[in-house]
Amino acid sequence: MTTPAPLPVSPSAATLHYGDGEFAVLRPGAYVTCAVSGVPIPLAALRYWSVERQEAYASPLEFMTAARDD
Repeated sequence: MTTPAPLPVSPSAATLHYGDGEFAVLRPGAYVTCAVSGVPIPLAALRYWSVERQEAYASPLEFMTAARDD
């Protein structure tokens, strides 16, 4: 039995839909950009995002900064 080849990952930014506890890849890519700091976040390292704002954050600090700006 052969294993299907993984989809090619573009070295560009991915487009995601952020849900509760998970995200869906709408356009494949290697990373997303933090909404507060602008740093690239590899998808494997993505842990923080806002479902309401549909934004990714590099760390809890950026998440709290965005929440404080409400």
